[in-house]
Amino acid sequence: MDKTGAFVISLDFELYWGVRDKRTIPSYEQNLLGVRRVIPALLELFAKYEMHVTWATVGFLFCESRKELASVVPRHLPAYSDEKLSPYPYMETDAIGEHEQVDPYHFAPSLIKLISSYPHQFIGSHTLSHYYCLEPGQTPEAFAADLDSFHRLTRKKGYAPSSIVFPRNQVQSAYLSLCKKKGFRSYRGNEQSWMYHTRGAAEETLFKRAMRLMDAYVNLSGHNNYVSLQRSPDGMVDVPSSRFLRPYHPRLQRLEKWRMKRIKCDLTHTAEHKRLYHLWWHPENFGSHMEENLSFLEEILQHYSMLRERYGMQSLSMEEAAAKWNHQEVRHEVLV
Repeated sequence: MDKTGAFVISLDFELYWGVRDKRTIPSYEQNLLGVRRVIPALLELFAKYEMHVTWATVGFLFCESRKELASVVPRHLPAYSDEKLSPYPYMETDAIGEHEQVDPYHFAPSLIKLISSYPHQFIGSHTLSHYYCLEPGQTPEAFAADLDSFHRLTRKKGYAPSSIVFPRNQVQSAYLSLCKKKGFRSYRGNEQSWMYHTRGAAEETLFKRAMRLMDAYVNLSGHNNYVSLQRSPDGMVDVPSSRFLRPYHPRLQRLEKWRMKRIKCDLTHTAEHKRLYHLWWHPENFGSHMEENLSFLEEILQHYSMLRERYGMQSLSMEEAAAKWNHQEVRHEVLV
């Protein structure tokens, strides 16, 4: 196909599994419950602008009940040095309800079915358990077992995800061959700038977080778009991130025009130079200040629509980008 600029969107769909070690349910309840309104609204926006989107989904969310959740526990569990990272002791407590109707924080089969009912929406993997690939104590055996359980569960539900997003962007290049063996063909790597290089949580610094926050408003790291996609020796295609779509915050309201300008400039540069740009966020991020977040997103999609008319820019899911867009063979293992 003729090469044009490409706009990729991926969403990390986690509910409470993604923040369980950092927040309590009451402290994040508005966001978690808001997802039940956010996802239908996002799907309507994506349909309106004909957006192709990947939903990287935590495997536990596919479960219909607490009983089914218990049945998908892998044979090998991660022995994180930081014990609170493991969800498995938590699963044995009374925090988990019997099914989605009484526990909207840990189950989401109805939302997954809704997503799948819309055109050009792709279900990807965010691992079974929101697995942390760079945290001390985890092993290749435990990661492979996590993928095995995810594979069995999703196949039973009628899904065959071919893309994977590593939780907390902890890309472990040594695990790409395992992902390929489990049927995955693409993953989301990280931006090339030093401020986006990921390590375990203990190595994350306040300075790097501050720089990433500033980069959302002022161009510190470049446009983070890509001339080509890299393919590992085992065949995994890196569809790397360009920008995290930070949610609206009232304290930063005066900076919103700069946040918008940053993304629009990125997209325009991408279209003009026939590159690829990858925007991502969590649907839970929009649970608070939903109207402001959706309005901000629609302005981005309107800008993309203009670029599509002017330059032929196309919307691609991660899966489509890996299959269709410009690839470059690489001979090294580190693809971040």
